[in-house]
Amino acid sequence: MSTVVQAVLREKPSSVSLPPGDSCVLVIFGATGDLAHRKLLPALFDLACIGCTNNQFEIVGIGRTPLTTEDFRTRMRQAVSSSGEARDYSDGRWQQFEKRISYFRGDANQQAFYPELAAHLKKMEESGSSPNTLFYVSVAASLAPPIVEGLGSVGLAKKPKGWSRIVLEKPFGHDLASAQELNQIVSKVFDERDVYRIDHYLGKETVQNLLVFRFGNSIFEPVWNRNYIDYVEITAAEKLGVESRAAFYEETGALRDMVANHMLQLLTLTAMEPPVAFDADSVPEEKVQVLRAIRPMSVEEVAKRTVRGQYGPGTIDDKAVPAYRDEPGVSKTSNTETYAALRLSIDNWRWEGVPFYVRAGKRLARHLTEIAVHFKRTPQALFSRTPDEQIEPNVISLRIQPNEGITATFAAKIPGTQMRAASVGMDFSYKNAFGANTPAAYETLLLDAMRGDATLFTRRDEVEAEWKIITPIEEAWAQLPPPKFPNYAAGSDGPEEARNLMACDRHRWRTIHLTEMDL
Repeated sequence: MSTVVQAVLREKPSSVSLPPGDSCVLVIFGATGDLAHRKLLPALFDLACIGCTNNQFEIVGIGRTPLTTEDFRTRMRQAVSSSGEARDYSDGRWQQFEKRISYFRGDANQQAFYPELAAHLKKMEESGSSPNTLFYVSVAASLAPPIVEGLGSVGLAKKPKGWSRIVLEKPFGHDLASAQELNQIVSKVFDERDVYRIDHYLGKETVQNLLVFRFGNSIFEPVWNRNYIDYVEITAAEKLGVESRAAFYEETGALRDMVANHMLQLLTLTAMEPPVAFDADSVPEEKVQVLRAIRPMSVEEVAKRTVRGQYGPGTIDDKAVPAYRDEPGVSKTSNTETYAALRLSIDNWRWEGVPFYVRAGKRLARHLTEIAVHFKRTPQALFSRTPDEQIEPNVISLRIQPNEGITATFAAKIPGTQMRAASVGMDFSYKNAFGANTPAAYETLLLDAMRGDATLFTRRDEVEAEWKIITPIEEAWAQLPPPKFPNYAAGSDGPEEARNLMACDRHRWRTIHLTEMDL
């Protein structure tokens, strides 16, 4: 490493400086659920520890479970201290933080609950709490409409004093029709500028850095198009199975759970045109143009360009794991996919003829999310009688998780008297370059919602454009005979049919198993 680069890295702060959020009362629907325990409370605790929460910031947990505020605080302390998400946990810090937390019991599915909630929040405001309210809907998608309507019925969506905003967790509907219906319900109650549809992938540093990498570097920006790029693959692999989410997953599947939001968002950031500004109007506008340019599939095309899979028994980390159909709460005859792979085409000037391959699956060989951009081969061998197959095409891999960073491969001469080349890599790691204390995705997004910045959230027309791509696939799968499940072993790279999907174009997936470069 050069002296200049070393000096620059030494000047990087050990922790990232974040702006303060506005004062507000954060009302969490589903506060006793999994997401609040694993992600929301640890993120809020960290934000408080680094001084990003206002002195008037408070949390009100909403749930049907009969708990006192002290019971709820105890549960949250156990969740935060054991989650591994909170970077600076200590009992002393928690004792200060828990003073901001209270619990309010109620059934959010009953409209009679909302006058009680309104009265409770009014009483808090009269006692000195902030007039601003941020509602976080962390519940099943079917509960979102009654919550929105309930908030609107008692005037909590548009108050005479202070602001009201709402954060909606995915999935945003179940298909195009339900997404449009949900958006209509929300638009009747909240102004669009106050609606924050959250996709936590957009809060990850590498995802945001993709825009800087593409548009801030003159060595990459000119070649990011069909003239130089052969194909793009986007992977989201998980070692975990369905865990305790069998009921949710049986209704959802991999396509709706991952591809309909996370994966399409990664695709839009990879393919979008440069926005005029990094703000809540410009960035979503360019993303939605990409989604609109993706060619919808007919039933015949779905049969050729998509693959679905379901894991059978296998081995993960040297431990035997059961098949999906043997997981608690899963039907023995379930045809729910735990793996989905698609070949998508973007019909615009930049990307015409460049296939985008997307895959997401559970119980695969390792935990990995990455975007791999494969460049075209050089037109001929370097020199006479030098076989071009010895020189692999260049690949730029953007690792979203784990070990966020970027790797680029290029050809180099192997030492010796013969002209032989091999692929070598240059690797950039966020942790090594900037330290480990980068904010977690939910920290970034929660803080943005408190500050009123919707740049990293999903816009209404984006959601509907995503479902216009996904819904025809789901409808075609309902018509086509399902594969013989299970069709891939836990701990593998996925079903054989996925390899054939790319082999038709003489392309191949990058292996999910660990390679030397990953070690």
